Amino acid sequence: MTIRKTIIVTEQQDAWIKAQIGEGHYTNDSELIRDLIRRDQERGSKIAAMQKLVDEARAGGTSDLSMDEIKDLARQRLQQ
Repeated sequence: MTIRKTIIVTEQQDAWIKAQIGEGHYTNDSELIRDLIRRDQERGSKIAAMQKLVDEARAGGTSDLSMDEIKDLARQRLQQ
């Protein structure tokens, strides 16, 4: 199901949209707007996943290892 929306953009934004369509990146305004929304949703999901990792790392406490030792361990795990 689709829902019709009306948006207002500046002249500069309209020119950019028209340029994107003119360059063949999109066939119309709606396609471009939907793509921008999808990209922003994906970006938000990635940021949330990274924040979760940061929160988990902070909750895990500290390590007695040096940064070089941590990097070595990470390299070893990648090779396995």
